[in-house]
Amino acid sequence: MRRASRLFDRIIDRENLRIAVHKALRGKRSRDDARAFLAGLDENLDSLRSSLQDGTAALGESHQFTIRDPKERVVTAPCFRERVLHHAIMNVCEPVFERWLISDTFACRTGKGRLAALDRARQFAAGHPFFLKLDVRRYFDSVPHDVLYRRLDRLIKDPRLLCLLHRIIGSFSTSPGRGLPIGSLTSQHFANAYLGALDRFVKECLRVTGYVRYMDDFVLWSHTTARLRAHRVAVGDFLGQELKLDLKPAYINSTTHGMDFLGCRVYATHMTLNRRSRVRFQRTLRALESGFVDGTIDELTLQQRATALVAFTQTSGVSSWRFRRVVIDCSLVSGQGSPTA
Repeated sequence: MRRASRLFDRIIDRENLRIAVHKALRGKRSRDDARAFLAGLDENLDSLRSSLQDGTAALGESHQFTIRDPKERVVTAPCFRERVLHHAIMNVCEPVFERWLISDTFACRTGKGRLAALDRARQFAAGHPFFLKLDVRRYFDSVPHDVLYRRLDRLIKDPRLLCLLHRIIGSFSTSPGRGLPIGSLTSQHFANAYLGALDRFVKECLRVTGYVRYMDDFVLWSHTTARLRAHRVAVGDFLGQELKLDLKPAYINSTTHGMDFLGCRVYATHMTLNRRSRVRFQRTLRALESGFVDGTIDELTLQQRATALVAFTQTSGVSSWRFRRVVIDCSLVSGQGSPTA
């Protein structure tokens, strides 16, 4: 693929930076650093643009917090100024990454996403009797910086942009020379594009037609388990040798038994919420009710969070209404439950 050039000047273009500010403000308007940036918008944009031109832009300023739903992760949230920078970069670079990716990878892409990945998985389940489900071990923590640099060099030939991207990647590590921060826009796209090499290996070398990837979760379908076992070895070797990554234990099973994928149980004819999602839904709804009864959250917050929680279970094509009805009918959210129940 032809490498993209002359991108840096488009990134630091004043209009692109203004667009990046508006994108960075989504859901962040109440933050102190966002308000401070807006209070001196023109001066801050000039300062950011100047520091990018002379290569002195400060990088790595962030705060970290831990989330435990559905599993424990450390989120590294960049300061608002860096959020603006990341959006400015991706406004220009996202189409470059998009050209590199195949159609059956679904994370961090306009018009794709979780629902499209689930629907595609159901289609492949309908046409194949067996599946192989794979996952990279501690993916974001394990991405090697030097290999990622080389992969970016194959996509981009603008030296000023490459220098900036190298600085952004190098500003964070979980171990020497490894790791991308969860919670950063650029990290999401770097991580997704990094496994683009795996996508092409699976499609072009292994000649697998049934394949879906959502970030570091991916599935291969076939008509024989022997072929899937061979694919497991080939994929593991490729990841270890070319991308310096390790796989978690593989899982091969019949599509008639269903497959846990992205919070759902995928069958050939339909999808349901998987057990973890059901437990998570019930546990979170109970926690919201307890907070409302204790007075730690108000009624409006309860309604907003409960609505978002229910929306997750209403995935298109997923049979979950009966489960939702049983849980909600016994809850305070429906108005029928009792605080002492």
